[in-house]
Amino acid sequence: MSAYTKFRKLLIYLAIPLALVCTATLHGQNQVMGQVDFDGATKVEKSSGVWIDGQYVGYLKELKGSKKIVLLPGEHQLAVRQSGYNDFTQKLVVEPGQTQLVHVTMQKASGATAPKISATLKVDIQPSRAAVFIDDAFLGHAGELGGAFSFHGDQPRKAQNQN
Repeated sequence: MSAYTKFRKLLIYLAIPLALVCTATLHGQNQVMGQVDFDGATKVEKSSGVWIDGQYVGYLKELKGSKKIVLLPGEHQLAVRQSGYNDFTQKLVVEPGQTQLVHVTMQKASGATAPKISATLKVDIQPSRAAVFIDDAFLGHAGELGGAFSFHGDQPRKAQNQN
């Protein structure tokens, strides 16, 4: 085996692991983008829908891991919505390479009352993480509603009889 061939093999054996380590390091530490993490204490917060700059991004409890929120530096508008609760809004100032934690607390809407009339609505919506609205009010996520449910004002309830 020639010296050139030995050198090529040595280079390949060193270059590939080095490239993998560098790629993993760069992927884990984004110096341009900023990350936003969310904390919600109750089921209400965790099942609330999240909008950033007017765009729906998912519900709070799913926005972690591979679905984490990474934004360009600058000012962004955050809105968290849940039927029967006041919108939680906050201005975010995202810094490059920084992670910030937003503590979300939903407050019951003062005018929220259960209607005297109720209805059963059968839905089959895909994907299951899709946001569902009735009369411009955020009702929940398709996966939470699945099948027939009764809409009683501020919260959907599973229907007892699904005939």
